[in-house]
Amino acid sequence: MTRKVKIGNIYVGGGQSVKVQSMCTVKTSRVDEVCEQIAALEDAGCEIIRVSVLDEEDAAAITAVKSRINIPLVADIHFSAKLAVAAIEAGCDKVRINPGNIGGEDKVKLVADCIRAHGIPVRVGANTGSIERQYLEKYGVSERSLVESALHSVAMLEKYGINNIVISVKASSVPLTVRSYRLLSRRTGYPLHIGVTEAGTYRAALVKSSVALGALLLDGIGDTMRVSITGDPVREIGAARDILRAVGLEKDFADVISCPTCGRCQWDSSGLAEEVSALVQNCRKPLKIAVMGCVVNGPGEAAEADIGIAGSKDYCVIFKKGKLLRRVPAAEARTEFLKEIKDLTDG
Repeated sequence: MTRKVKIGNIYVGGGQSVKVQSMCTVKTSRVDEVCEQIAALEDAGCEIIRVSVLDEEDAAAITAVKSRINIPLVADIHFSAKLAVAAIEAGCDKVRINPGNIGGEDKVKLVADCIRAHGIPVRVGANTGSIERQYLEKYGVSERSLVESALHSVAMLEKYGINNIVISVKASSVPLTVRSYRLLSRRTGYPLHIGVTEAGTYRAALVKSSVALGALLLDGIGDTMRVSITGDPVREIGAARDILRAVGLEKDFADVISCPTCGRCQWDSSGLAEEVSALVQNCRKPLKIAVMGCVVNGPGEAAEADIGIAGSKDYCVIFKKGKLLRRVPAAEARTEFLKEIKDLTDG
């Protein structure tokens, strides 16, 4: 059980649900574009949004952006204590900094004092490109150097009375990411933000993030998460939600199960499975829907489904919880099955 930390109007850690994050790809000072992107992310299910602060214009824009969105806003700053302070004073709900590159001890204190005065949390951590030199020289690029570097940053803030802290230790390597978070979770009670950094374009990022984050979440590790995908950040949210569903941490959705089909399949079960998946994509009820290729073992394999269908060349059977509901001609099967699904999702 990690410490509970408040970020804007939500909490992370302390047994709260794992919160899904993303980051804007638009410069923060372009307020209208940023808000448009955040609105799309909110609609997709994003719960925390991070924006970069590269200059004073970006810092000043935080006030306007905050007034137009509904989810907590995190300001991401590196190398400038002045910009960190400006972003905090502009109203961000959380700040992400690296105490090691903020400009020395006096600058760390300056930012820490501002964080404490405004009562907001801070995220610190390390990735394989920002390991403190002393730990890199001692341990090389490893879980030990990542964790020691992250905890060094934590200690720098704790020295000035900061304890609303979230930590991350990211690598582009899946095994290193998993080892690092497992070690970190044994060393601290602060909430952890999990993710694979520089995961790549859609397919590679989806696979890497699913393996790493899935393993960690099944271990009970992770309080917030981001699936980093090069390109449109809205895709990150769907991927993150699918990972949470796969590990059983999100229940209110329609789970469409379907067989891969084989030579026994004599109807378009694959096409129907795709259609059903699209139909129930926004359903927020805990349902299981099965589309099976043949009647030989379809109802048995999907006995737990709330509604299911299995087919042959001439007819299909529609079943509920493994029990036959009715047998319908193959030509009518699609229409009949979609009607049953609509009754379930609308009821």
